[in-house]
Amino acid sequence: MIHRKKYLNDMRILNLFTSISVFLILSQSAFAQKNFAKEADAAFNNENFYTATETYKKAMAKAKPEEKARMNYQLGESYRFLLEAEQAEVYYGKAIKLKYDKTNPDVILRLADVQRQQANYKLAKKNYEKYLAVNPSSKEAKEGVNSCKKAIEWISEPTKHVVQQEIQLNTSNYDFSPTWADKKYTQMIFSSSRNGATGDDIDLRTGESYMDLWITTRDNKGKWGEPTVLDATINTEHNEGASILNAKGTNLYFTRCPVIKKENVGCDILVAPKSGKSFKAATSLGLKGDAEGSDSITVGHPAINKRETLIIFASDMAGGQGGKDLWYSLYNKREKSWGTPVNLGPSINTAGDELFPYLDKDENLYFSSNGHIGLGGLDMFKAEKTAENKWGKIANLQYPLNSSADDYGIVFEKGTDQKGFFTSNREGGKGKDDIYNFSLPEVKYLLEVYVKDKDTGEPIPGVTITLLGSDGSQVVKTTDEEGKFIFDEEGGNRFIKKATNYGLQTKKDEYLAAKTKFSTEGEESSKRYIEEVFMQHAGKDDVIDFPEVQYAYNKSELLVNEATNAKDSLNYLYNTLTENPTIIIELQAHTDCRGKDAYNEALSQRRAQSCVDYLITKGIPAERMVAKGMGETIPRAIGLECETISKMATKEEQEAAHQRNRRTQFKVLSYDYKPTGGQ
Repeated sequence: MIHRKKYLNDMRILNLFTSISVFLILSQSAFAQKNFAKEADAAFNNENFYTATETYKKAMAKAKPEEKARMNYQLGESYRFLLEAEQAEVYYGKAIKLKYDKTNPDVILRLADVQRQQANYKLAKKNYEKYLAVNPSSKEAKEGVNSCKKAIEWISEPTKHVVQQEIQLNTSNYDFSPTWADKKYTQMIFSSSRNGATGDDIDLRTGESYMDLWITTRDNKGKWGEPTVLDATINTEHNEGASILNAKGTNLYFTRCPVIKKENVGCDILVAPKSGKSFKAATSLGLKGDAEGSDSITVGHPAINKRETLIIFASDMAGGQGGKDLWYSLYNKREKSWGTPVNLGPSINTAGDELFPYLDKDENLYFSSNGHIGLGGLDMFKAEKTAENKWGKIANLQYPLNSSADDYGIVFEKGTDQKGFFTSNREGGKGKDDIYNFSLPEVKYLLEVYVKDKDTGEPIPGVTITLLGSDGSQVVKTTDEEGKFIFDEEGGNRFIKKATNYGLQTKKDEYLAAKTKFSTEGEESSKRYIEEVFMQHAGKDDVIDFPEVQYAYNKSELLVNEATNAKDSLNYLYNTLTENPTIIIELQAHTDCRGKDAYNEALSQRRAQSCVDYLITKGIPAERMVAKGMGETIPRAIGLECETISKMATKEEQEAAHQRNRRTQFKVLSYDYKPTGGQ
């Protein structure tokens, strides 16, 4: 049984499958005299599904229940091949109500298929499992279950692709299988059954005109012009479609499906040399061979490599994996002919159908299949080139490039696999099959830096910002009047790159340098980073606090025990000195007011010197630091004078006040230190 509306009626999905005789086109009076059931079966077997649906409905009027069950199943099959999944589901359901599943359990499998094509994955999975209860060895049903699970997963976690309908190109008819028509990628050829075709007779398999190849041109604003039919050397009264222009732009390969009365003639691939803006007469590539019965073989959907030495195509010829397979043939320059076709093998082909091959610039293979795990109908897949004329590592392109409907015929824009076109009959389209464009938006990272005064919170203009990337990049910018700078792009190049670690440093006179860092590692989506940097004003009159340094009681040694490590506090000052390599500081130590002035001054001097000595051991030059013992002379703030503290109500309050006065601070004496002696 040929699937998918006989592959979109010979042409839409394959421009391919066996052309059907039209001897069943009978006059109304002659038709009325015949048995409707037999006529319907004959139409169905000859893939005239459009005719079959109407005839089965007439036949059921006088049919017995058992025969009516079968006809409902046949109607379901007809609508499935006509790609009307909703109608197919209705008639499969009627067949099951009439217990046709007892006679032919396949009705359950097909019901699951069309439910999956409508994205009803839970119900489809249930029916696949129901079919497995009857036929546990069914690979098709097992893969149906897996496809439902994967579909739910992929839809819940879609790729970043943006998919849009090509409204300018699509009609209410079939519009499909786009391909480039020039080396500049400004012209496109596609297949369509729209009005104005060369073969304007009605194809009984679709109820529409026969398919033709049309061409359209895109202007510099991206707008497509009115499509026109290709030359009469290409288009005939038969079906034409699924084409590819060679890399040189000199040969057009395409599919033609003749319709000859009372003959079963399969589709063929032809080539037409280009002559100026027109094409010369087309000739067959001879891929069918000349064996007896080869005329009925179908070949179509050509894909050509850059050198024009390899062609990949779809065919139902013998020796495949089942259904329609992908095959390749090599060109023999000496004999000027294409060699014996070779099946791509079970890594690509399945018992289902593989169609619409396409080779990208690296000769990776893209194709559509309903035999691999997918969302429903035809899905698009990528197979990497693994060796000469070998492909593997198959990957589903996932949602939203694929849908529960049929998705096929992908083609990329020049030099990229990030955007292009494909065909789908998904919901929301303009017609039966439509052309869609897709793009994978560039992942963009934006960094906004706001620099503020640490004490006042006011923005600081004129700050030098240095952005250093782990990729070796370095950018130096300056904040504006609002204390900000936005790292976006410059000269078409973005400042912030993917999978990169960044360090950010700010500098300004009379301010201590500040640092921060961030990373784009693991970020797969565009993101706006905001860094708020606070800088400490450090003029000559500014005394700056840092984490409390504690000392042993009544001693100058840094306090280091299980509970306290004064060296940790000094590491803050060490970092400040290394981040600001030109500053010279005065390191001040203060005591509380208890004890004699002279003793407190001497103690504080020793404590300040202990801090300086520790920083020297860390590598800070001694000439960058001045130790200054302040004794008890300068309380931290108003209200912390000794006489005020003595009047506080409790010992606890007094001790807390004394503790605030015991502190170590620093101030910047100058910003012009210059290392000497190799420092």
